Amino acid sequence: MKKYDPILLEVFKNRFASIAEEMGMALRRTAYSPNIKERLDFSCALFDAQGHMIAQAAHIPVHLGAMPVSVAAAIERVDFAPGDVVMLNDPFRGGSHLPDITMITPIFHSDLAAKETALGFVASRAHHADVGGMSPGSMPLSQEIFQEGLVIPPLKLMEKGQVNHSLMELLLANVRTPEERAGDLRAQLAANRKGVNRFIEVVNVYGRVEVQRYMAGLLEYAERMTRRLIANLPDGRYYFEDFLDGDGIEPQPVKIAVTITIKGDEAEVDFSGSAAQVKGSVNTVYAVTLSAVLYVFRALIGLDIPANSGCLAPLAVIAPEGTVVNARPPAAVAGGNVETSQRIVDVLLGALAQARPERVPAAAQGTMNNLMIGGWDPERNRPYTYYETIGGGMGAGLEWPGADAIQCHMTNTLNTPIEALEYAYPFRVRRYEIRRGSGGAGRQPGGNGLRREVELLHPAQITLLTERRDLAPYGLAGGKAGRPGRNLLLRNGQVSALPGKTTLAGKRGDVLRIETPGGGGYGQPETAI
Repeated sequence: MKKYDPILLEVFKNRFASIAEEMGMALRRTAYSPNIKERLDFSCALFDAQGHMIAQAAHIPVHLGAMPVSVAAAIERVDFAPGDVVMLNDPFRGGSHLPDITMITPIFHSDLAAKETALGFVASRAHHADVGGMSPGSMPLSQEIFQEGLVIPPLKLMEKGQVNHSLMELLLANVRTPEERAGDLRAQLAANRKGVNRFIEVVNVYGRVEVQRYMAGLLEYAERMTRRLIANLPDGRYYFEDFLDGDGIEPQPVKIAVTITIKGDEAEVDFSGSAAQVKGSVNTVYAVTLSAVLYVFRALIGLDIPANSGCLAPLAVIAPEGTVVNARPPAAVAGGNVETSQRIVDVLLGALAQARPERVPAAAQGTMNNLMIGGWDPERNRPYTYYETIGGGMGAGLEWPGADAIQCHMTNTLNTPIEALEYAYPFRVRRYEIRRGSGGAGRQPGGNGLRREVELLHPAQITLLTERRDLAPYGLAGGKAGRPGRNLLLRNGQVSALPGKTTLAGKRGDVLRIETPGGGGYGQPETAI
């Protein structure tokens, strides 16, 4: 094992992380869409020359574990030169789902020795509110990926510093909101440029050799700490299974199963036994499954270590091809990124709770409650697409209650403030409150979900992609399950229940009510004597 100065290791850890954080600030401040500038639905990260993730900002877990697969796909396909920027969103090449567009920029230094070799890469991934497809928001009740939007393999959006206008025009011609998309894409370009410049500043201070040495050192450090975590878990095999409500096409539940085998300082995470890939869009690609595994083990470490590719070194992830956790093209995958990733976390935590019950919480709400609305805005005389995920209840733990009304696990976004939402879209928010009593009972109660009502001021198409409407989030150690969520339509004084996954034509004056699930409770509830 190489020796590293611990002080310098900490300095480089924070300098690299600050690069990703500053990229995120540049992206937020220059983006056009509320989904990016208000909800912060984006992620930024730094990679070494081989495509290993070195540092990430505290952004979206489901993005960050998958981005190294995208960077690897770009390196394999593209010959990078100074001034290039590669764009892609293909889920089967490391993307998560089509609305998440990734931009990758190589970092070259001016000294002659490094002129032809990239020192590393910066990447940003942002959720674009529309990339085409069969319904506004590009997360439809699809049965193949081609219904979900424009598929972009690794292509150069910029080459030697010049924008590929033909590629940009092709992309903008296939989306419902081209002006907003162009603005968000330019914001990603600006964020990547900021990251490159900041990395070069670090190289100018410490030198190329030292910087690359400590990039490798941070990978080794994260691997060492992950091995220490695993070594502190009892050896054994831990099995857990849970189910999605359905795929939106067929009614039957969809099984997600995992067996975690701990042996020494290594772990095998085996998803064999999970359902075969399904017709609907809840299929995940391997990169998303890998993200969930990275997130769970990184969260269990509980220390301020870099969440980089080194964390994956002691983990062997088995996800059989053709299953719902590693689907083959042309499977529909729009919901796998947002919904199935949450259930994968649930089964991983359910298994690990058997090994370390004092560290693992009960199930959180287990859904992102995806809401898409799109149509024509007559006041602004333009089309619009709105996308949002809605928070819910967090699961309780041995020594803590579940938090109310937050984004849980694989999402880390904010909500769209009511003022920003009503300014940008032809909606009116009629209610936004905590759904009291929705958290599961227990010695430590689960967190409560939310209740949100949105009134349409003009006709629009609505798509809901939600989970935990039928099958409740589980409790642990005798704790009770959280209450499932509900989707309701209020029209002409009548209240109608809506499926968890549905598309409908909304009318002027319709009110959509989303009630999100509560988290599971922990421990037997105390009873009055």
